[in-house]
Amino acid sequence: MPRYREFFCLFLKPKQLFLWLMPRYFRWMPDRLYLKLVFRVDMGKPLHLNPPVTFNEKLQWLKLYNRNPEYTKMVDKYEVRKIVEEKIGAQYLIPLLGVWNSADEIDFDSLPSQFVLKCTHDSGSVIVCKDKASLDIPAIREKLKKSLRRKYYYFGREWPYKNVPHKVVAEQFILDGKGLATLTDYKFYCFNGVVDSVMLCLDRDTGDTKFYFFDENWNLRRYNLRGKAAPEGFTLPKPKGMDRMFEIARILSKGIPYVRVDLYNCDGDIFFGELTLFPQSGFDPNYLLETDKYFGQLIKLENMP
Repeated sequence: MPRYREFFCLFLKPKQLFLWLMPRYFRWMPDRLYLKLVFRVDMGKPLHLNPPVTFNEKLQWLKLYNRNPEYTKMVDKYEVRKIVEEKIGAQYLIPLLGVWNSADEIDFDSLPSQFVLKCTHDSGSVIVCKDKASLDIPAIREKLKKSLRRKYYYFGREWPYKNVPHKVVAEQFILDGKGLATLTDYKFYCFNGVVDSVMLCLDRDTGDTKFYFFDENWNLRRYNLRGKAAPEGFTLPKPKGMDRMFEIARILSKGIPYVRVDLYNCDGDIFFGELTLFPQSGFDPNYLLETDKYFGQLIKLENMP
C-alpha cells in the first residue's frame, strides 16, 4: 500500500477502514460472501437471504439473483434516455449538450455558461457549472478522469454497473420554478408499477439534507427519524404536476420488483433524473425498523425467474 494510503488509514476507525478496504483489495471475493461481510459490518447485523425479509436484505437478494440484462441500460445515464423517451416521451428529458468517451474529448468551448457534467457508469460524479468563466477546466478534467477509472460495481456489487460504458455526458443546467439552482429531488419508491410514496430531498446545499416521505394523497409518511419527529399536521407544499409525477413513476417502474424513480419539478415542468435499483446499495440504516420491514413486504420475490 502506498505511503499516503497508510497515512490515510491511520485516521479511520475499524469500521470505516474495513469498508474502505473491501472494494479495493477484496475484488476476488464472491458476491454473496462479500455482501454478507459488508452488511454485517455496515448494518451491524447479519444478512438473511434464506429468506430475506427487510427492504435492505431484499435489495441484496436482488443483486445476487435478479440479473435482467436490461438493468445495465437503466443505470447507464446515457442509454436510459432512450428508455425514458420510448416510455413517456422526450419532453421529460433534460436537454443533452454532449457525450464523450474521455475527459480530454470534452469541448468546453461548445458548452454554454452553465451546464452539468456526469459520468454514465457510477453514482456521485456530478459537476455542476454555474459560471464557465470561473471554471478550472484542467482540474475538472482530472476529476473526471479519476471518476472514469472508477469501477463502481466493486463498492456494493451492484452488477448492472459492471458493463456500463464509461462516458461523460453534459446536460442543460436547470433551475426550479423560483429561479433557484438547488433543485428538490423527488424520489419515488416503486414496486412493480405500484408507487408507495415519494421522498423529498430538501436543502442539499446546506450540508443538512432533509428527507420527508409523502404518499399520493400528500399525507406525511413517518418512515424515517425526521419524519417520525415531525409535529402533528406537518406538511410541505405539494408541487404542481405531482399527480403526473406519480403516473410517470408507475410507468417507468412497471415490471421491476423495486426501483426508485428520481424526478425533478420546475414549477410544474417535470424532468427525469435517474433510475436507482439499489438505494444506498442496500446498506441504509436511516429507515425505521418497521419501515425496513414494510418496504421489504412490498418487494415480491415469489414469481422471480
